[in-house]
Amino acid sequence: MKNLKRTLQSVNKDITALSKKVDRMIAAVGKLEKAKPKVAKRKPAKKVTAKKPAKKVTAKKPAAKKSIQLTAADTVFGIIKKRKKGIGTAELMEKTGFDQKKTYNIVYKLKKQGKIKSAGKGVYVKA
Repeated sequence: MKNLKRTLQSVNKDITALSKKVDRMIAAVGKLEKAKPKVAKRKPAKKVTAKKPAKKVTAKKPAAKKSIQLTAADTVFGIIKKRKKGIGTAELMEKTGFDQKKTYNIVYKLKKQGKIKSAGKGVYVKA
């Protein structure tokens, strides 16, 4: 009987300890439920319906064309090309606004390319 009494007392202690642990766990779960972040709910699957005809896309207007800037050589060649009898370096410098060195360099390059030729000293004609 004594053993049975002792055994029952130890079982009682264990049961009370377990019940306290269960109470603590219940309180912790309650706190977690309150602080639980909202989980995005799944959206129900959409019904499959026949596709609508695609909308017509209006054509966009093309952007305004940017004016192409001519190079210095193109400018000089355009001026020389317009004159049938040729043009002198002084007039080229006056019409283009380039200094003497730049004008001579451009004329030199155009002569090397074969676009112009000399009609006389300082006078150039389209080739």
